[in-house]
Amino acid sequence: MTALEAVRELLAEFPVVDGHNDLPWALREQVRYDLAARDIAVRQDVHLHTDLPRLREGGVGAQYWSVYVRTDLPDPVTATLEQIDCVRQLIDRHPMELRAAFTAADMESARREGRIASLMGAEGGHSIDNSLGTLRGLYALGVRYLTLTHNDNVAWADSATDAPNVGGLSAFGREVVREMNRLGMLVDLSHVAATTMRDALDTSTAPVIFSHSSARAVCDHPRNVPDDVLERLPGNGGMAMVTFVPKFVLQAAVDWTAAADDNMRAHGFHHLDTTPEAMKVHAAFEERRPRPVATVSTVADHLDHMREVAGVDHLGVGGDYDGTAFTPEGLGDVSSYPRLLAELHDRGWSNSDLAKLTWQNAVRVLDAAEDVARHLRATCSPSNATIESLDG
Repeated sequence: MTALEAVRELLAEFPVVDGHNDLPWALREQVRYDLAARDIAVRQDVHLHTDLPRLREGGVGAQYWSVYVRTDLPDPVTATLEQIDCVRQLIDRHPMELRAAFTAADMESARREGRIASLMGAEGGHSIDNSLGTLRGLYALGVRYLTLTHNDNVAWADSATDAPNVGGLSAFGREVVREMNRLGMLVDLSHVAATTMRDALDTSTAPVIFSHSSARAVCDHPRNVPDDVLERLPGNGGMAMVTFVPKFVLQAAVDWTAAADDNMRAHGFHHLDTTPEAMKVHAAFEERRPRPVATVSTVADHLDHMREVAGVDHLGVGGDYDGTAFTPEGLGDVSSYPRLLAELHDRGWSNSDLAKLTWQNAVRVLDAAEDVARHLRATCSPSNATIESLDG
């Protein structure tokens, strides 16, 4: 039996729980939620990384759909509600394939039924607009993790890719974490500054997650997790879900991206400018200096390191499909997970190790967060603190 055949057999029993997929945002951007125009019941190779045939091919049994919205939108709460509605429409449209999941038990039920458990994660604290009541509202609608920041700071938490503001978490930020613990909503530390990671670990009484982050010791990007934070995951009970984004996993891609951004600025453009004039400048740069290519092995290197530091009980996968323009060679879409698992199999990961990586760790972490919430709800009332009262 080949490694690929072995992992496909394993996935039939312990499918992949993926921590982060941006399909809802792609559907908003491409077709403004016209789900017939991007029918995921059929392959959408030209437009998307994700559809139901390829999820099945990839052995995916549970998906955290990101209900991400941009930080510069005038009403991020409304936009987040529209993203949640998109996920609900997808589930209603494909009831034989997708099942709404709110608990670890729901995930197990979906697995027994042969359906893909569909959970939601909100990406960025801007989605709650500094309101614990809004946080509770998102939880009531099914959101089961909140990424504390996206690429920009929020008033109460520092992002990995913004200038430090509050030095990690403010007093209100710590109250957000405590209220998430009381609800049973996972604290997601992808995108946050290392200071925020440490403050959250100091505050949280429930397991935390990194829904789509890799190892900073392997690739020195601020989006990745430092070893001292990885070392704390066993004590916290949480998990880090490796991402596949090339500029977060391959050091040469990090360096290339920095040089490409500098080139854009040198020509008078913002590094994120996508106007035709800016794209000509970028294309000329890429012709002179081809983009480095990450591979399946690149991602496996991160998992080997993360396993050594945090242990196999604290790892998962969060591909960030449909949230990245580029993917590693061999990991081009959601059908690709078996290739990564086969690589790990060839590196000596046992079936028990792989089952933890794909399914068991993610289910355990959500179940543990629910257990913490049951105890807290019995003793703690909902917090009505405001950012003004705590941060001044």
